[in-house]
Amino acid sequence: MSEEAHYPLTDFITFTEQQMLARSEEYLEEIKRRHSIRKFSDKAVPKEIIENCIKAAGTAPSGANHQPWHFVALNNADIKRQVREQAEIHEQGFYEGRAGDEWLEALKPLGTDANKPFLEHAPWLIAVFSQKKGGINPGDQNTNYYVHESVGLATGFLINALHHSGLATLTHTPKPMQFLTKICQRPDNERPFMLLVVGYPAEDATIPHHATVKKPLESIATFL
Repeated sequence: MSEEAHYPLTDFITFTEQQMLARSEEYLEEIKRRHSIRKFSDKAVPKEIIENCIKAAGTAPSGANHQPWHFVALNNADIKRQVREQAEIHEQGFYEGRAGDEWLEALKPLGTDANKPFLEHAPWLIAVFSQKKGGINPGDQNTNYYVHESVGLATGFLINALHHSGLATLTHTPKPMQFLTKICQRPDNERPFMLLVVGYPAEDATIPHHATVKKPLESIATFL
């Protein structure tokens, strides 16, 4: 163990195995209700809820604890319009052939296309950025490690926190995403990682059948 400061673990809660099993089953049922949707209500979501969810994302593990992420929460109608306009320009090229036949064929069951009205309609967009340089202190310019893995973990925490709070989400990754750097006024050190659409489902929101088909345990896990 390093000579650096360490503190006793005091906030871990021990449950009985019966309680653990019940909690794992409850969580499974809760997370199974999380779906990616593409029709959002314009009902407002308080900023404080978004703030708490981003704080939860910020507790994710990261390489050397450098926390190489930045979240830009967009609620301004004009900025959301800019994001939609730029995203649809890039998505048009994607669906007109840049993606390739195999990718487009894989997307057909989801019914997606270049039109992205949810980018304007949903009350919040959260642009997730990864940082090549940084550190634990403001102004640090150290090399960050396991950047994509770390930001992916934080994004997963964020999606789960939003769902747990009662909000619907959609992961959106327009190709390319560099326009987000300019719109969100982020430095060259950062790269757009993902765009999350956040809000309440519209009354006519639907879930593609294709998206409800999940691989069984025996296909995704091996116990040795």
